[in-house]
Amino acid sequence: MTTLADLRTPALVLDRSVVARNTAAMRARATKHGVRLRPHLKTAKCVEVAKLATEGQFGGIAVSTLAEAEFFARHGFRDIIYAVGISPGKIADVIALRREGVELKVLTDDLGVARELADRARAAAVRLEAFIEIDCGYGRAGIEPDAPELVPIGKALNAPPFLSLAGVLTHAGQSYHTRGEVAVQSAAEEERASLIRAAARLKEAGLPCPTLSVGATPTATLGRSFEGVSELRPGNYVFYDLTMHSLGVCRLEDIAVSVLATVTGHHHKGGHILIDAGFMALSKDLGAHDFLPDAGLGFVMDERCRGRIPGLSVTGVSQEHGKIAVRSTQDYERLPVGARVRILPNHICATAATFSQYDVVEGPSDQVIERWARCGGW
Repeated sequence: MTTLADLRTPALVLDRSVVARNTAAMRARATKHGVRLRPHLKTAKCVEVAKLATEGQFGGIAVSTLAEAEFFARHGFRDIIYAVGISPGKIADVIALRREGVELKVLTDDLGVARELADRARAAAVRLEAFIEIDCGYGRAGIEPDAPELVPIGKALNAPPFLSLAGVLTHAGQSYHTRGEVAVQSAAEEERASLIRAAARLKEAGLPCPTLSVGATPTATLGRSFEGVSELRPGNYVFYDLTMHSLGVCRLEDIAVSVLATVTGHHHKGGHILIDAGFMALSKDLGAHDFLPDAGLGFVMDERCRGRIPGLSVTGVSQEHGKIAVRSTQDYERLPVGARVRILPNHICATAATFSQYDVVEGPSDQVIERWARCGGW
């Protein structure tokens, strides 16, 4: 039996029991509110996690890359939203997947792209489906629900028999910068209301709008009402991270994935302990800092992730070095060279990006029970 002590570090450790608990809780929320749950798998990039996340649901998923779409399609997931604005150069890949029987839906906020989708679908004699991306206040992508171009884009996408308007889709990314239940609930209502308004305008113009898709872990976790919404599309919730904890969305014990690292040195002059997890393993994401200033680049936990080593965080990184600032000489004694620690990440999507697999444990055990592969690339 493989144990944590056998792993080469840095290693990405996943607690299956926590993932199962997180996915069950979101499944229960979706059921309670009468909406479908379409997990966004850009965070997990893993078939086993996808199976846990879609258990008891209709089986639809969302992805952020075509590589993810192809990966999950090969493993039997056929109802997929490619939840990044489609560019003309990728339409051929979408058509290829549709020809293989994958119900891959795309999205756009551009009239020219909508018209090109219609032309390419007609020329290929392949049926495509596309969402209009709505900006619900995040300001990253999409058009506002009252934008004059909404209906023209809808008309361009409503081009049967080869192109159909799938509905409207949004992401309340602004919720990642709000703290506490009331503030997140306000973002959730803004997310919901934006889609309701956009859908109403499309329907007033005689256009179909079958699906209203919202997606952000904070709003999906804490939102009060999803009336009028068709589906939830959160992704981070399967693992959570320090950013979600800093917003009040999850507890520390809900964070399911951590980085196992080894102490490689003591730098007494610099006042820090060195570990073999640098920015390639942890990333430089500071997403938790708005509301959790002592997060550093990740909390330092004991090897079995049973609790935080008091006050310790990763305070600096270079490519393959992490620094843990010490508070007293006792920290050197507590973490001698060769000791192992687990780091809770600020942003699990970024932290996991360079790893090819999860080493899976069950609870605070040192037994590695399975290894689950991750997909990568674009």
